[in-house]
Amino acid sequence: MMRSNQTTMVTEFFFSGFPQFEDGSLFFFILLFIIYIFIIIGNLIVFFAVRMDSRLHNPMYNFISIFSFLEIWYTTATIPKILSNLISKQRTISMVGCLLQMYFFHSLGNSEGILLTTMAIDRYVAICNPLRYPIIMTPRLCAQLSAGSCIFGFLVLLPEIAWISTLPFCGPNHIHQIFCDFEPVLRLACTDTSMILIEDVIHAVAIIFSVLIIAISYIRIITVILRIPSVEGRRKAFSTCAAHLGVFLMFYGSVSLMYLRFSATFPPILDTVIALMFAVLAPFFNPIIYSLRNKDMKIAIKKLFCP
Repeated sequence: MMRSNQTTMVTEFFFSGFPQFEDGSLFFFILLFIIYIFIIIGNLIVFFAVRMDSRLHNPMYNFISIFSFLEIWYTTATIPKILSNLISKQRTISMVGCLLQMYFFHSLGNSEGILLTTMAIDRYVAICNPLRYPIIMTPRLCAQLSAGSCIFGFLVLLPEIAWISTLPFCGPNHIHQIFCDFEPVLRLACTDTSMILIEDVIHAVAIIFSVLIIAISYIRIITVILRIPSVEGRRKAFSTCAAHLGVFLMFYGSVSLMYLRFSATFPPILDTVIALMFAVLAPFFNPIIYSLRNKDMKIAIKKLFCP
């Protein structure tokens, strides 16, 4: 801490969300390390399988590859620091480090959320308007949507992080979580706590808006698929959407549990479990879902290892 006049200014934070791991910290370290390596390798395989197979050079697989690439950095924003905290007694992070962790974690998460919305719209056009799909979803538009998702995801968070960096932190410095997040950090600010509710409302509106767009798209998609006369046609159409729907439910389900609770409080252990769900488990299952549920992807992965 640093003293300014008569006020003690916080220069670093201490993570206090690790007591439940004290008895088996080495076990959890090894488990999380294995999961992290799997996430990196799994998503790299999906990314390169799409890039190396010319048959998968279409909008749907392009979005999947971009999503997998984002997942690598999304997990890298938090997991390495969590791993070091599991085997360290210090468990601190600097003010700048905390702001950067929040910025990159949530910017990458925002980009993934926008990309999932884009993927739902892509599937909607492909299934509900197949004749016009090649005209609407051109390679140029696909590239613009991919780049736009990433650029907007990173730009939209800049004002919020810049505002948090100006807040005074002069009291307790214990973050009751396993990584830096908006709500536990804002609770430590020496200012009016009503701003936390404003933050919650902004995040809730963004999440609900994305969920509504994706839900409406998939309701319309399922309605159209059920009208397909042939069983084989329905099976093929469902198989192309099942992976996207699974990832959507996992991603937004865990995010909603974390950010759509407003003033509701959970026990610390449940808070940690929810945080691990969307920060670790969702990225862990994504490459499994995309590779096992997709015949073309499985062929591309085999070709990647056995040309």
